Amino acid sequence: MEIPDKIKKRVENLREIIEKHNYLYYVMDTPEIEDTAYDSLVLDLQKLEKEYPSLKTETSPTQRVGGEPLKEFKKVRHQVSQWSFNDAFSEEDMRDFDERVKRMLEKESNRKIKPTYACELKIDGLKIVLSYKKGELIIAATRGDGVVGEDVTNNIKTITSVPLKLLKPIDIVVEGEVWLGKNNFEKINKERKKKEEILFANPRNAAAGTLRQLDSKIVAERKLDSFIYDLAQSEETPTSQIEELQYLQTLGFKVNKNFKLCRDIEEVISYWKSWQNKKNKEDYLIDGVVVKINETKYQNLLGYTGKAPRFAIAFKFPAEQVTTVVEDIVLQVGRTGVLTPVAHLRPVLVAGSTVSRATLHNEDEIKRLDVRIGDTVILQKAGDIIPDIVSVVKDLRTGKEKQFIWPMKVADCGGDGSIERMAGEAAWRCKNKNSFIQKKRKFYHFAGKQAFDIDGLGPKIIGALLDAELISRYDDVFTLKKGDLLVLPRFAEKSVDNLLNSIEKAKNVNLPRLIISLSISNVGEETAYLLADNFQTIEKLKKVKTEDLEKIEGIGPIVARSIIDWFKGKENIKILDKLLKHVKIQDSPFSGPSTSNVKFVGKTFVLTGTLPSMSRDEAKEKIRSLGGNVSSFVSKETDFVVAGESPGSKYEKALELGVRVLDEQEFKKFI
Repeated sequence: MEIPDKIKKRVENLREIIEKHNYLYYVMDTPEIEDTAYDSLVLDLQKLEKEYPSLKTETSPTQRVGGEPLKEFKKVRHQVSQWSFNDAFSEEDMRDFDERVKRMLEKESNRKIKPTYACELKIDGLKIVLSYKKGELIIAATRGDGVVGEDVTNNIKTITSVPLKLLKPIDIVVEGEVWLGKNNFEKINKERKKKEEILFANPRNAAAGTLRQLDSKIVAERKLDSFIYDLAQSEETPTSQIEELQYLQTLGFKVNKNFKLCRDIEEVISYWKSWQNKKNKEDYLIDGVVVKINETKYQNLLGYTGKAPRFAIAFKFPAEQVTTVVEDIVLQVGRTGVLTPVAHLRPVLVAGSTVSRATLHNEDEIKRLDVRIGDTVILQKAGDIIPDIVSVVKDLRTGKEKQFIWPMKVADCGGDGSIERMAGEAAWRCKNKNSFIQKKRKFYHFAGKQAFDIDGLGPKIIGALLDAELISRYDDVFTLKKGDLLVLPRFAEKSVDNLLNSIEKAKNVNLPRLIISLSISNVGEETAYLLADNFQTIEKLKKVKTEDLEKIEGIGPIVARSIIDWFKGKENIKILDKLLKHVKIQDSPFSGPSTSNVKFVGKTFVLTGTLPSMSRDEAKEKIRSLGGNVSSFVSKETDFVVAGESPGSKYEKALELGVRVLDEQEFKKFI
């Protein structure tokens, strides 16, 4: 039937007025009508669209909650490459950045240039890329690996601060951040607690989990928000970053209002300092300040490196610190017998997660900190990952704190006189190399990902097998039968079959993984690959001599002594020989490179940061399979540093030494 013109006009007017009030409420924070009046307008539009389905459009405000849940997210290739920022952590870093960009600008223009800077708050959320055609949202994608992301358009439509239709009918690609407010985060966790569901660790994790929901109705309930900060592709090109932010506002985007133009780097530092004190007052998480050269022409002069813009940097806030109380100090025995003191803490939230343990490393560290049981300590997450005790708040001591006295006997090591500290080392070790706790940890390591990688053979299963005396040596793992495992508690037939299949697959192992599995003191992953590279077979390694090891760069005297001592041990050789009866050593990448991978021979790679599309282990495996070496440290001998997202000090060291840095895409092309 023909739709009356007055109905068409009313639908059009309703959409315009609803989007106007969306903009005033969610973007400008200046609502003009009550929520109930707004809801009435939406209800009116919904009724008309239901009565006249042909009037419904993809950009109608009623479409902010989509239809049926998706089966999966589709991949999307970005029209514009997505960069990440290099990081600065101190005032000195920023002054170095200032000097660096001025030098580069002078070099490019043959004259001295004094740029100004645009400062924007660095929101701790998830990057999103929005594409508009004639002013209408056509696709919203996650950052992904910078080249390919995921289509999350249905979910982004539920975010009311994201315009479905711009105030100008233009073609444009913009970038921004999706975030979850702290208040909404608390409400969500309260509801999850009532339902006895796992709580989200922090607002960013909750936002990430929400954006990856296949049902957009769930996304709508959680009320995500957004800030748009970058014009990636546009018909119009503002002459400065500040103008760009203002232009984005005129199009209807929500832009964080706290941006500022700074005349020099000292004003930038002042802005950064002021927000360290103010950041917790905002409803969104802020983890630093993004600093960009304001003038677009200077941005274009500087351009980009392989991973980041030269004209911008992320000025991060210091690692979050909190205070807590040391309730106990406990010694933990490692697989090689090393004793590590661990502080048991009163649980405390730091950098978005609850922490109750922190390593104290060794006896010398306890003495340096003068940390005592009962002390109040300052705790931080080093690199936002590892809990670290920075110092003791000695002014809060009551006199009831207890000094930790390093024991001379440890039950897990075998009782009296069971531990020793080797000359020249900070670590104490168990004298008895075969204590039960060490045996357990060695088996954990043996079955772990870097060694035999036996899926399903985790700590609980290993503990049960040891308690039942079904295993005592490594080779016992490969003799287990179905009947042995079915008698264990909570072991069903299917789980037994799965474990036995995993054990069968693990019988094929390469030489480096075999070496790693043996728990030789001081021999980690890198050393194992060096040994495999240089000796090729386990038989040659059995006959190794000190002079053979001294020739290998990367193996020092302490590591060499550990290797020699292990292969001299008759019991160790006996264990190894029994193991070799059950496993087959696969051809490794060390038997000589083919012509296709000859460029990797003798080349050393260092990995830093997170690679979005592959794990660190996968990257290492690929390098080694092509004849290259992987190291943990950057030096003049390093050939390439592969830098993922949030690279650490290794990246800075590479720049300092002039080592070639590859981003993930360059690395993939390279291999």
